[in-house]
Amino acid sequence: MRVVIFLAALLCSLSSLATEACKVGTDVERVSLADVSLAYQSIGHDSDPALLLVMGLGGQLIHWPDDVVEQLCEQGFRVIRFDNRDVGLSRWNREAPTANLTYEVLRYRLGLAVGAPYGLRDMAGDALGLMDALGIREFHLLGASMGGMIAQHIADMAPQRVRSLTLVMTSSGAQGLPAPSPALLHLLARRDALNREVALEQQADLLAALGSPSVVDDRAVLLHQAEVAYDRAFNPAGVERQLLAILAEGSRVDLLNRLRVPTLVVHGTADPLLPVMHGVHVAAHIQGSELRLIPGLAHRFQERFKAPLLAAVLPHLQAHRQDEHLVQL
Repeated sequence: MRVVIFLAALLCSLSSLATEACKVGTDVERVSLADVSLAYQSIGHDSDPALLLVMGLGGQLIHWPDDVVEQLCEQGFRVIRFDNRDVGLSRWNREAPTANLTYEVLRYRLGLAVGAPYGLRDMAGDALGLMDALGIREFHLLGASMGGMIAQHIADMAPQRVRSLTLVMTSSGAQGLPAPSPALLHLLARRDALNREVALEQQADLLAALGSPSVVDDRAVLLHQAEVAYDRAFNPAGVERQLLAILAEGSRVDLLNRLRVPTLVVHGTADPLLPVMHGVHVAAHIQGSELRLIPGLAHRFQERFKAPLLAAVLPHLQAHRQDEHLVQL
C-alpha cells in the first residue's frame, strides 16, 4: 500500500511540475541575427520535442493564445513563439528599410512586379536562425496565415529539420483563388489612425471582420485585445513591409509540389480573408498531406474554435512525436 501511495504522490508531483513548466510568463528573451534581433519565448522543458509557432501578418507572439500554448506544452512539447521581423519587440540591427506601399500596391493591381525590402524566404531564414541560436536541430512547425506561408519556405529550405508541418488558415499564393471580401479589404487598407484611440477602434473593427459570422463578439473584449497589442508594440510601417513581402511573392505551387514533410492543412469554412479554397489548394499540392476543414472557423483564434483547432492539430503532432521517439530508440 505504501508503494502505491508513493507512486500516486510521485505522479501527482510530476504532473504538477509539468503544468508549472508550461505556464506562460510575460518575459521574453532575445536572439540577435544578421539583420534583426528577434524577441521570443520558450515554454516547457528543453528536453521535450520543439514546436515552433510562426504568426501571421502584423501578429505578435502574444497573438498565439496563452491557453492554447500551455495546452500544447502540456502535451509534451517545448513551445517556441516569437515576434517576426518588423513587429512586436523584434528590432532591426541596422536602419529599418523604407517602402512605398501605395506605389507598390498600385503596381500589384496592374499586374506588375512588386518591390519589397525583404521576402517571406528572408523571414523563414529568421526562424531557422532562431532555432540555430537555441541549438535546436529538429522541430515541429506550425504556421498561421502569413506564418503558414513562411512555414512553407522553412520546410522547403530545411526539410531534414522539420519533423512535422501544420499549416493553418494559409494559402499557396496561386492566381485564381478567391479574393478576400471587399469590406475586409477596405478595413485592411485603413492607415489613417491619428492617435491611440482611433487605432484601437480600427483594430477592433478588423478583428470583428476577421471573426466567424456564427460568433457575436463582445466589443469590449475586442478593444481590450487591441489595447494589449498596441501597448506592447505599434509599428504600422513594419506591417506594411510584411504585406509587401506577401504581395511581391508569386505562386508557391512548385514549392508545395516538392515538399515531402508530413503535413496537416487546417482551414475554416468561413474564412473571409483566405476563403476555404486556399486551404484546399495547399493540401492538393503537398504529397501525402491531410486536410481538416473546421465548420464556421474564420481567420482568428476565437474562443469557440480553440477546442476544434486543438482536436485537429494534436493528433498530427503526437503521431509524428511518436515517430520521433521510435527513431531515437
